[in-house]
Amino acid sequence: MAGVIDIVVNLFGPEEVAAGQTGLDAGFMEQVRMPPAMRGGVGMDDYLRKMDDAGIEHSLLIAVRAGDPRMRGSFDIPYEQVARWCDAHPDRFSGLAGADPTRGMKQLRDLERAVELGFVGVHAYPHWFSLPPDAARWYPIYAKCCELDLPFMLQVGQNLVYSRELRLPSVARPILLDQVAIDFPDLALIGIHVGTPWADEMIAMAWKHPNVFIGIDAYAPRYLPPSLVRYMDSYGSHKVLFGTDWPVVDPGRAVEELLAHGLRVDSHDRVTRLNALSVFRKLSARLGLAPA
Repeated sequence: MAGVIDIVVNLFGPEEVAAGQTGLDAGFMEQVRMPPAMRGGVGMDDYLRKMDDAGIEHSLLIAVRAGDPRMRGSFDIPYEQVARWCDAHPDRFSGLAGADPTRGMKQLRDLERAVELGFVGVHAYPHWFSLPPDAARWYPIYAKCCELDLPFMLQVGQNLVYSRELRLPSVARPILLDQVAIDFPDLALIGIHVGTPWADEMIAMAWKHPNVFIGIDAYAPRYLPPSLVRYMDSYGSHKVLFGTDWPVVDPGRAVEELLAHGLRVDSHDRVTRLNALSVFRKLSARLGLAPA
């Protein structure tokens, strides 16, 4: 199957919901209009059927690290929990290693372990640590990603209130990737969640820096800013990657609504598949494909 690649997917099974490994409360689920029937979790067998129905070939699963483990409300998903699914379905899933700058050298060693587990990239939530992307504490992680050839994706733009018990500030405006991209020109930086409400700022960073890319996840494609739709169907077609942020956006809806934008065939293929294979070189190797 040569289909869509979804670069932002969260584990949202009954196991993760029961263990408090989602960070989402009932208020957030209501805000994003999550169907009540799925709020207790969706098992991976059911999610695989969703992938099949949507024409999604491969999903990148996040081993989330959300906040200093000593902080109330923080949570994580162990790398091994994600690796279990990647090992069971190597043609359908690859892992993304969560990054926590409070763990110091342990985090750097954990990234080496992630490569051993077959993970293909790194994921971070700056707001969970109240640390903007250009903060010094992220820099050792960026350097390690360069050493290990791991792209670094991070949420940019605003973050919502995922839990009423812990309101987190929005610390990652896209413009803050500017200095990072300058200091680490060999590091692929992917600003996910569109950059809303600063999508034009995110476009500016991707246009300026060869190593900066945009993830169009977490918002239903029908609501993508017109400037971003124009960008990914023209001179930015090689800089935008498809994602859902499942369970926030249903994969079938995301694929259908992206198609409705009527992108040129080559632009659509780049956004939904080829750019992911180009940016995540370890993914190409894992699937036995040449980088796009």
